[in-house]
Amino acid sequence: MGLDSTMSEILAPAGSENSALAAINAGADAIYLGLDRFSARSSAENFNMEEFVKILSYAHAMGVKVYAALNTVVKNSELKSFLDTCAEVWNAGADALIIQDVFLGKFIKARFPQIKLHLSTQAGTCNTYGARIAKEYGFDRVILARETHLKEIYEISKIIETEAFIQGALCTCFSGQCYMSSFAGGNSGNRGRCKQPCRKIYSIDRKGFEEPAYRLSLSDLCVGENIKELAEAGVTSFKIEGRMRRPEYVAAAVGYYKDKVSLSSLKRTYNRGNYTKGLAFGQDKSFISSAVQGHIGEFAGTIKVENSKYICHSVMKFCNGDGFKILRGGKEVGGGAFGGTVKGGFIVSTRARLKNGDKVFVTTDTSLNEKLLSDKRTITVKIKANFIAGKPAEAEIGGHKFYGVQPLDYAKSRPLTKEEIIRCFEKVDGYPFSPDCEAETDGVFITASAMNAFRRKVYAEYFELISENKNVRIETDFEIPETVPAENKKTAVISTDLNGIQADIGILKLKDFSSDFRVFKKNFNGEKYLFVPPFLTDAEIESISEAAIEFDGIYCDSYFGLKLAEKLSKNFFAGTGFNITNSVSFGECGAKYICVSKELTLSEAERISAPNAFYLTEGNIKVMDLIYCPFEKKCTGCDGREIYELTDGDGRKFPLRRYKTSECRFEVYNCADITVNSCKIGKLKDVTLGKENKEKTRGHSVSGVN
Repeated sequence: MGLDSTMSEILAPAGSENSALAAINAGADAIYLGLDRFSARSSAENFNMEEFVKILSYAHAMGVKVYAALNTVVKNSELKSFLDTCAEVWNAGADALIIQDVFLGKFIKARFPQIKLHLSTQAGTCNTYGARIAKEYGFDRVILARETHLKEIYEISKIIETEAFIQGALCTCFSGQCYMSSFAGGNSGNRGRCKQPCRKIYSIDRKGFEEPAYRLSLSDLCVGENIKELAEAGVTSFKIEGRMRRPEYVAAAVGYYKDKVSLSSLKRTYNRGNYTKGLAFGQDKSFISSAVQGHIGEFAGTIKVENSKYICHSVMKFCNGDGFKILRGGKEVGGGAFGGTVKGGFIVSTRARLKNGDKVFVTTDTSLNEKLLSDKRTITVKIKANFIAGKPAEAEIGGHKFYGVQPLDYAKSRPLTKEEIIRCFEKVDGYPFSPDCEAETDGVFITASAMNAFRRKVYAEYFELISENKNVRIETDFEIPETVPAENKKTAVISTDLNGIQADIGILKLKDFSSDFRVFKKNFNGEKYLFVPPFLTDAEIESISEAAIEFDGIYCDSYFGLKLAEKLSKNFFAGTGFNITNSVSFGECGAKYICVSKELTLSEAERISAPNAFYLTEGNIKVMDLIYCPFEKKCTGCDGREIYELTDGDGRKFPLRRYKTSECRFEVYNCADITVNSCKIGKLKDVTLGKENKEKTRGHSVSGVN
């Protein structure tokens, strides 16, 4: 892509040892991986500590950095294990830890400043306010929210080192704010167990969108040449998503951004929706992949039915083992395999009934996959080997000298030759070395076994030297503050109109931030808070700040709200989106009011209760924030409705709410409201949808997940 390799880092996913090796061999500058605990990709193979140390040593020997993803939310019962794991991973030599919880990071950094911390994309850093929080709390890098605009990236990169996604799957929901998998079946995305309900089929009750399709499924990201714009904006690390994907995809993605393989090769390894440039550059026509959810591959040719055979007319060459996907009118009709070569193309073997004109896409190219995984990255080692009589054998590599045990004797019959020494050191014993050997000898004698043993010793000691752990160790005995649960009898209500609401705290959630908000709170007598959306640009924050002046405080689901409240000298209410799940984070937050994560069960929440703690006890359950238009930005003819219905394959209806900042944004709500009968924590009620919508949202709901 023409990047300055001295200033930019290509960061690759490593969901398994094979993927890690594929990334390193393809030329990655760094890899990120998860342990078998606290990883936001729990379905990846991940690494136990022994496997982690092994790949860590190999990567460091190759000059590749390793970042350990410990980026799930952590419950109170897991605090000690989590903190011990952080210490263990750092002490093993990790170059940085990726953490989702900014307050746990603050807690760790204050005690052990030598640890390098990267703030996960799950934290949703999307503006300079969030960047300042991360910097203040000791983070060394922020992994930007995928929705962050290019202009914001430029400003954030002036404050703190940034990492941006350039390739791979896109979450439909603003990262860290997705609860759909949690409430659909108890599988929390914030805890690495997402079942991807966004990839299912839905219909929407708007003209042109009534037909069931993959309405929430996004195309894969591929910024391509636009990576240069990210580099100019100050991004340091360019991240490839894909800890769940195969090694050949990892190799192809790294190779593509290292200018080693073509876009064609990348498409054949994995391609959902023929790619989008992503929201940093504005929502494009390819952003939503409503017709195809999975791997679409690369277009190979069209079908012609001849003598009861399906012939794909193509100039491309394929072989046994290659696989295909067939589309008709943009929709998948079946899969196929290579069935033999014919003049002008090849036979597609399939159980599907194909028609003339069906389009064939190659999804498995065995020859390409073998080629992608055949490259081996090596380290050139210049060796000066001296076998001189009266001295032990000596080998020098990179200024480091290694010696044999016994002095060598002159040969009585056949002396050792330089060529024999060089041939010996050409054997690398499984190490990733490419030897360039010079040898000197004055005619000594040494047995072949002794010379081989010396070579093995040299290579083993040199490999240990270049893969050495340079981290300053930290103590593993973290002192966790104790908490004493306390009752809170206050009630807070989130509503689009506070008039007529009876509550201690009213949180006004505007439908349009350009509207006259005063009319929606004039008859409310409690504390008044303005609901601030979890994703805002700096310009939008400045606009909203004018309205916030007339409130007692602000409520926000994103960390940047803390910095905004500080700037405005206002009280702050930390919303459910902070995902406060443990006593350390609760204590470090510092907000006047805190609503614990809606992913906690009531009993778990009550263990970290306090006089300023709240729990979502009644009303609407927001399960997604969409920072894009699900109607493909077809603004012409838009009906402008506030509430739509998103209907799944089982007939469950999820309210889809539109609101406006500087542009339209959307929220998805659960198909059922929540009701908690008894609660010792302050009660938070969400009635955003209003009474007129409650009859539409009856269904099944799971409250709290594991």
